Amino acid sequence: MSRNSRRSREARLRIALYSDQSGEPEIKADGPLRRGVFLLPATITSIGLLAGFYSMVSAVTGHFEVAAVMIVIAFICDGLDGRVARASRTSSQFGVEYDSLSDVVAFGVAPAMLAYSWALKPIGSFGIGVTGLFVMCAALRLARFNVQTATADKSRFVGLPVPGAAAMMAGLVLAYSYFELDSPRTLCTIMVPITLALGGLMISRVPYPSFKTMKLEKRAQVELVIIMMVAAAMLFAMPQLTAFLLSTAYVLSGPYLMLRGERLSAKVSVLRPVAGKSHDANGAAPPADSARSTRSLRDHQPAQR
Repeated sequence: MSRNSRRSREARLRIALYSDQSGEPEIKADGPLRRGVFLLPATITSIGLLAGFYSMVSAVTGHFEVAAVMIVIAFICDGLDGRVARASRTSSQFGVEYDSLSDVVAFGVAPAMLAYSWALKPIGSFGIGVTGLFVMCAALRLARFNVQTATADKSRFVGLPVPGAAAMMAGLVLAYSYFELDSPRTLCTIMVPITLALGGLMISRVPYPSFKTMKLEKRAQVELVIIMMVAAAMLFAMPQLTAFLLSTAYVLSGPYLMLRGERLSAKVSVLRPVAGKSHDANGAAPPADSARSTRSLRDHQPAQR
């Protein structure tokens, strides 16, 4: 075998090895049906993004309840696009990045603008600072989630998920409208610590339950089925109050798990990425020698405190 043919054979083997290590499902666009399925998750993500944008427009114009409903719609879209992508095997790095950018708008900027226009506008610059911290914490939370995807525990979230914080903000608006309250000064006093607390929970290490590992085709306990049926009935009867109660229960579930003694296994800081699978611009994994040198360099680094 000549030297050139041997080199070409090694190059083909290396490319095959990279494609196997990348962990991405092979997507073959062999017809209109495959292309249509691939566009479906991106379409759902786009609807959530537009719902977040419309929420901001509604908040500026004073339609606070409509703005809250748009955040709820974006929340539903955020839960659907990932499941549709996994079910149709059309997951891609593009979809992950596009979903994160959409979440910054729909669950970071939109709830912050709603909180400011609805409750914090009377305190002026201080209200802008409080809601600005909320947006910054949401962006940090999404960035940390992206770098932890390969190594994080699938059954637990590290910190309050950004959609959960946005749903809590929308639930507060809907509950305020449901009870027909009218106390701007009290509302402003309460919303400042709530907004700061939600931002702090997002970048914290408080464990939160994840429903991504839930298999709908498996049998569930009778108690869980009853709870879901009661929640569905309440959503039809009292959608505003139910949205507030469900979002509050999820926000409080993290501190409850921590008080119960549950801890996260991996210690990861807010700004430092996790040493997981890295890929180049083409989505290929690094060679084995490069991975070994990365591990060797990591072993010589000081332990994280």
